[in-house]
Amino acid sequence: MKRLWIETVGCQMNVLDSELVVAALRRQGWGMAATPAEADAVFYNTCSVRQHAEDKIYSALGRVRLEKEQRPDLIVGVLGCMAQKDQSLVRTRAPWVDLVVGPGQLHQVPRLVAAIQAGAGPQLEVSFDRKGKSRDEIARSFESYDPDRDPGMRPTPFQAFVRTQTGCDKFCAFCVVPHVRGPEQARAPDTILAEARKLVDEGCREITLIGQTVNSYRWTDGGRTHRLSDLLARLGGVDGLDRIKFVTNYPRDMTPDLIAAVRDLPKVCHYLHVPAQHGSDAVLARMKRGYTIGEYMEMLARVREELPHAAVTSDFIVGFCGETDAEFQTTLDLVKQAGFKNSFIFKYSPRPGTKAFERLPDDVPEERKKERHRLLLDAQGEASLAGNTPFVGTRQQVLVEGLSTRDEKRDLRPGPDDTAQLTGRTMCDRIVVFDAPLRLVGRLVDIDITAAGAWSLAGIVADGLADAVPLDQVHVHQIAPPPSAKV
Repeated sequence: MKRLWIETVGCQMNVLDSELVVAALRRQGWGMAATPAEADAVFYNTCSVRQHAEDKIYSALGRVRLEKEQRPDLIVGVLGCMAQKDQSLVRTRAPWVDLVVGPGQLHQVPRLVAAIQAGAGPQLEVSFDRKGKSRDEIARSFESYDPDRDPGMRPTPFQAFVRTQTGCDKFCAFCVVPHVRGPEQARAPDTILAEARKLVDEGCREITLIGQTVNSYRWTDGGRTHRLSDLLARLGGVDGLDRIKFVTNYPRDMTPDLIAAVRDLPKVCHYLHVPAQHGSDAVLARMKRGYTIGEYMEMLARVREELPHAAVTSDFIVGFCGETDAEFQTTLDLVKQAGFKNSFIFKYSPRPGTKAFERLPDDVPEERKKERHRLLLDAQGEASLAGNTPFVGTRQQVLVEGLSTRDEKRDLRPGPDDTAQLTGRTMCDRIVVFDAPLRLVGRLVDIDITAAGAWSLAGIVADGLADAVPLDQVHVHQIAPPPSAKV
């Protein structure tokens, strides 16, 4: 049996892409290797959102070169966003790479691997660039396909990502995604429903709908337009599916019907990731984000009114082109005031092909970026702790995901009846750690919260639940946090 090894860098979309690639190759008889040294093919599924992610891949390619020199038949592949962005440059910098495949051609990987094995030499398959062709031609070059799923590639067999659409048409000045993943193209609701049912049949209990701007989802058929809220309602009727999440959201598309769907559909988690990116209107305009901070705050106020217990999270970029101290202060003030559960904070990284790279100087010194990153992270830590503290003394329902980071690092091998430190998430996506038997993994369990930190809660299994019955016999109910919680 031929064996493959794959390293995935980047977002949830890349994690799903890797699962689909592995599933397609397994259908051709491939198995999984534990390390690159044991593999017949080594793949890197790449990200181009930040320079650091690309540097990591080129470093990994440098390391695998030694293995390739010792085993010339080893197939080395670069997949995904960096392959689409750099194309032939990948092999210029790393001539030992055999396979370069963009995200729109990943379903071709088995055929391309077979061609390399047959002596056809290095293979390159990518989509058209966003310039120089019509939108329809470009969209067709980002080929779609019915996905193969492989439970063994998921972190847990009871949680899975489901793609609602590919590509993006927002063209934010800092973002390379529209160029490497192509025009926005929705998947048919019936296809998504069928995939969800298949996942449930495989033991999945929670799905996360993913799209570059997932709440921009629109599918028109027979004169009717299906929105994300309609899709959530249909997924809510899938028997055996207990929880539904969706990421990432664009602020202007957080419409009243979507907020109402999150409020009214019992399986939809009260968790909304809605990146603000900055607190200054001037910076948002330079970023070409398409909204003002006043409009963002109006959206947030609607969410808070309709979903007082919803967790809202954000993304922020510090050190964007021309960012002044005063402009950074507006972001710092926003984080202190908005009550985000947490935020993903990044230093600006120029991306070739974007408007910012072409038109705006990267003029904020690296040391200033680092200091602003630290200040914003500290502010978010204080806000996160303030939001978590009111949960102490409450009982929360948790989907148990597995060993905590601490026990994973200890490389434990507990049996199903052994007690370990486990982790799970509440219906509003707060992480909870607690000691319990490993057999609770994959089940919905009530946890009494005893302590709060900035990034997680701690608790104990509620009375009697340590002897929990199988998941399909657990009485499912949502226990809301206290009204005072900034969830």
